[in-house]
Amino acid sequence: MIHNPDVDLSDDGPALDDRWSESGNNLCGLLPDNRDASRVAGHFVRAGWRSRSSSWEGYELETSWCRLEADPIDHSATLLNGVIAPDRLDDLVVLLTRFGLSFHLELYDDGGALIREVKS
Repeated sequence: MIHNPDVDLSDDGPALDDRWSESGNNLCGLLPDNRDASRVAGHFVRAGWRSRSSSWEGYELETSWCRLEADPIDHSATLLNGVIAPDRLDDLVVLLTRFGLSFHLELYDDGGALIREVKS
């Protein structure tokens, strides 16, 4: 689905905190039953996050404690990856659950070792 600026793009909401903006990606995830990244972005925008176009069908989603890339893959899922304050992973889980999205998230430390895995 192509971007709908009335629904899935927004400059409102807080920007990523500077302490996380220089961090490498530490979050990988998959929304296995959702190929529509526009719909995913719309959920985050309505929750007060920023959203920018990052490709024809992809989005960069951002709040003070997290920045995610949401990209559709394989016509069946949306891939998530980015940076998150490690102590806020449960907040992301709560949001995805509230949005009614199935998910599989993996949190990594600075050395690339898996710290935590969460599935819905």
